[in-house]
Amino acid sequence: MEKQAKVLLMPVSARRGLNDLPDELWTKISIEFYKDPEDAVFKGLEE
Repeated sequence: MEKQAKVLLMPVSARRGLNDLPDELWTKISIEFYKDPEDAVFKGLEE
């Protein structure tokens, strides 16, 4: 958030760890999940 991030790219295996995020953060960012490194590159270049 300090760097003005709007989208967070995370591995799908980390989704359970995001339960502790404050509600305020959930409303300010979009979270894109990826399944493997190739999917991460594709999604990272999409924007």
